[in-house]
Amino acid sequence: MTIVPVGFDRACEFINAHHRHHRAPRRYRFTVGVQHEGRLVAVAIVGNPVARLFANGFTLEVTRTCTDGTRNANSMLYGACARAAFALGYRRLITYTRQDESGVSLRGAGWSIVARRDRPRSWASDNVKRKRQDHTEAVPRLLWELVP
Repeated sequence: MTIVPVGFDRACEFINAHHRHHRAPRRYRFTVGVQHEGRLVAVAIVGNPVARLFANGFTLEVTRTCTDGTRNANSMLYGACARAAFALGYRRLITYTRQDESGVSLRGAGWSIVARRDRPRSWASDNVKRKRQDHTEAVPRLLWELVP
């Protein structure tokens, strides 16, 4: 397996074809892929942190990873994202997983859990004129980070 550059549009196509729960994000800083035997088997999208608290100019967030199930591809993605982010001068890389996920790919790439997040509140409310639609599952999550 090798790390390869992947354009944002191609990464979004891969995510839409292989991941039934998430849409591709709208914004990004860079994307990266893993190729095995001549075909793309995994992609990652890295962007600014979604939470404004972390948007300090020195932190990036891995907002999406997606694989076709190829072993170790996800760990390779997380490692490649970290090397690229730190080479660009960023000082912290974060991502989230559901609490019921093992996080083995992140641990394999050297990441550590820094916080547990309870189930987030819904943006939807009965007390507003304009109804909002939640686009993410409201499940407890783990915040992971990697620092150089």
